[in-house]
Amino acid sequence: MSPPDGWVPSASMLDKPQPQSKKPSRFLSALRSTAHRLIDRAAKNLDADRALMGSMAALIELAKRRYPIDPGAQWRPGTALRLLLAGYSGTRNTGADVRVEEMIRQFRHLFGDDHLELSLLTIDPELTKGYFRTVRQLKLPQVYPRFLFDVVHEHHGVIACEGSMFKSKFANALSTMMVGALGLASAEYKLAVGYGGEAGSMDEALEALVTRYCQDALILSRNHESQSLLRELGIPSTAGTDTAWTFSPGTNRGQILLQSAGWDERTPILALCPINPFWWPVKPDLLKGVEHVLTNAHADAHYSSVYFHHEGEKVRKAQNAYLDAWAEGVGRFKEKYPVYPVVIGMEKLDRAACEGLAHRLGGSTPIFVSDQHDMYAMVDLVRQARWMISSRYHAIVTSMPAGVASVGVTMDERIRNLMEDRGTPELAIDAGDEHLADAIYERLCQVRSDEATVQRGIEECVVSNLNRMGYMGIELVDYVQRSLPDFPFRQGLGKGAPALAHLPPLPQNLRELLERRG
Repeated sequence: MSPPDGWVPSASMLDKPQPQSKKPSRFLSALRSTAHRLIDRAAKNLDADRALMGSMAALIELAKRRYPIDPGAQWRPGTALRLLLAGYSGTRNTGADVRVEEMIRQFRHLFGDDHLELSLLTIDPELTKGYFRTVRQLKLPQVYPRFLFDVVHEHHGVIACEGSMFKSKFANALSTMMVGALGLASAEYKLAVGYGGEAGSMDEALEALVTRYCQDALILSRNHESQSLLRELGIPSTAGTDTAWTFSPGTNRGQILLQSAGWDERTPILALCPINPFWWPVKPDLLKGVEHVLTNAHADAHYSSVYFHHEGEKVRKAQNAYLDAWAEGVGRFKEKYPVYPVVIGMEKLDRAACEGLAHRLGGSTPIFVSDQHDMYAMVDLVRQARWMISSRYHAIVTSMPAGVASVGVTMDERIRNLMEDRGTPELAIDAGDEHLADAIYERLCQVRSDEATVQRGIEECVVSNLNRMGYMGIELVDYVQRSLPDFPFRQGLGKGAPALAHLPPLPQNLRELLERRG
């Protein structure tokens, strides 16, 4: 018999008093052996990702049958529009949080505070405390299909807001959650919007889920490449952009942190944002889940519940080679030019990579990671840099409004697409490049020698993306007007109105950039 969907033994099962034995180690060994046999047998008949997708699909079909009897929350004129934001908040991923913060500001600008009630799914409310003003935060359980079935029913619409929206590179469970929320909303004829997300390579089962349940949603993709992929699946999509472009940290905490770390305020800062590109995707493994609960095995690879990063000697060697190459390339650049390297972890998962790189560069290299600093400090930190090397997409995006000349070391299409959009495709380097150290050194020298040209390209790219974010606002307004014609949008929004009128209030540096670039 297979275990129920989402099953994993809880710690409390192991806390119960056990029969006394003269050889407790033999008892534990027998327990572990029995667990291995049971889970191994179950795993042959159960793919946890597919089981999760199956549960989600079944509940979407149930929602379709429920709708004629109980349609759930329906918007009425004179009431606030209740929207649910479904994404990756609550993991101290700076990019994910910045994206959502700017969506919230844009939605409040478009819909009006008096006509909008926002709720947000968060994986850990403690890690989003103090974020997302005016928004109700709801804790997303690890086994979420039934929770989504209930909570979407209570809202008038869903906004899927994670950047890596439709792809298997990181975790199928995350994409399944967003597809499930959109599918449930569509099943009940509610608003269903994927906002500024990306589509990439998907497992067969996830692709089938997306194709089946996102046909009726409004998908505003992050770039033309994602738009093309979705259209190949028969899903209507309009090209948009990311939503982090309008973010302002509104603080000088980054400068203060750097001064405290020993920066002399004169030497140019080189921001270094490494990750572990080789331990993705996160996948469920019931056997590892049992071993982890029983013995704390696989602790370094454990992500959550029965989900684990890819691990093993091959991953370890690849990551060491990646960090060695960063250290060598940066070291050569530092020998040639005066520079102050700073290692920055844009997600708390990046700490091990950051510490490994800082160790290779020398013990005095400062490290700042988002597990200890909020998104305002993190963005202010990257904007203090003059140059950057990053494997984090949003480290590059959030630094660009400050003109930071950046090089990307990429594990997938996101940074590659961004560099293509910027007109500098050669500044995207593959994380597994055999000559990574040489490539890093050469690209750093390039952005230093061609800094003015690179910065002009960055400015043009920022302006272009601000306009594209405005056009996403137009598409959203028109979609809501078609679905809810009585919703009281103010004059000057929607088709025919200027794109920039659909952006939230912009910080001074972006207003000045728009004036310069027209």
